This record gives sequence, structure tokens and C-alpha cells, in this order.
Amino acid sequence: MAAVCVFCASSTSLEQRWLDLAEETGRVLAERGHTLVSGGGCVGMMGAVADGARAGGGPTLGIIPQCLMDLEVADLTSDELVVTDDMSSRKNLMIERSDAFITLPGGLGTLDELFEVWTTATLGVHRKPMVLLDPDGFYDGLWRWLGQLVDDKFVRPAAMEMILVARTVPAAIDLIEETLAA
Repeated sequence: MAAVCVFCASSTSLEQRWLDLAEETGRVLAERGHTLVSGGGCVGMMGAVADGARAGGGPTLGIIPQCLMDLEVADLTSDELVVTDDMSSRKNLMIERSDAFITLPGGLGTLDELFEVWTTATLGVHRKPMVLLDPDGFYDGLWRWLGQLVDDKFVRPAAMEMILVARTVPAAIDLIEETLAA
């Protein structure tokens, strides 16, 4: 099946509901036969998504920069763990090694990854499906702001159409599978 990259938070102080969402995402991806591509961390939602994928019987690929290896937050139980020189190399390799992307709630790093993969798609670097998993309106404010950027002609409407929005884990994976099959 597909290699699906999941962007999410690595914070260790999150509410349990976010960890549960990440675990469910990894588990359902694995149950449907997909490989998880992650940022290679073992903490926060990043660790939970990898644990979920393994619990679901799926393979995991972690891609982590050396600076995070040095902090000892790497997912050493990943089936394949690739260490990059820096964050930019990590993002480039994540895009290269993935067939599709799901963005869960997260902070600056998650937004950075979302915008990197989205920007490269608008430039035609790839045509891989991108899904924003937004179960309870976490990204509503961002989406409104981006809509204003379209209204003000800073962003083309076609760019907004590239991001598919789902409210549940199964719906997010359905969108990826349907888009890849088309």
C-alpha cells in the first residue's frame, strides 16, 4: 500500500485526547496496510502515532535530524530510522519517501511541515495527497485566515483545494486511499 507521513506534535505535556488521536491514526493506517512515515521521535503525539502503527502490525519509518538524536528522543524501535544532518534534510526526505501526508493538531514544527509539503505541491514538485485531520475545529482559525489570504489575492484558490480536510481518522485515510486510486 502507501507510505503515509503523519505530521504531529512531539510535546510531552499534551492532553490525553491528542495522544489518543495520534495512536488511532497510526493503528488505523497499519490496519489498512500502510507504512507510517514519521519524524522519528518517541515522545508526544509522534511517539503515540508510531506506537499505534506498531500495535496495528504496520511498518514504521522514522526520519530524524541528528540534533534530536543527540537529545535522546529518537524512536529506536522504528523498523527503519534514518538520521539526517538537519531539519531541512529531514523534511525533504519525508516528502521524498512518502506517498501521502496527514497533518494532525500540532505546533510550530507541525505547521512548518504542513506548509513545506503544501508549498512544494503548489509549485508542482509533487502531486501527493495532503489531508488535514481536524476532529474538533483545531485548525478553524488558521483556515479562516488562509481564506482571507485567498480573498486578498496572496494565495490562489487552487492552493486551498489541494488540502483535504477530514474530521475522523477513518475519513482521513479514506481520502488518501481515494485520491491515490484516482
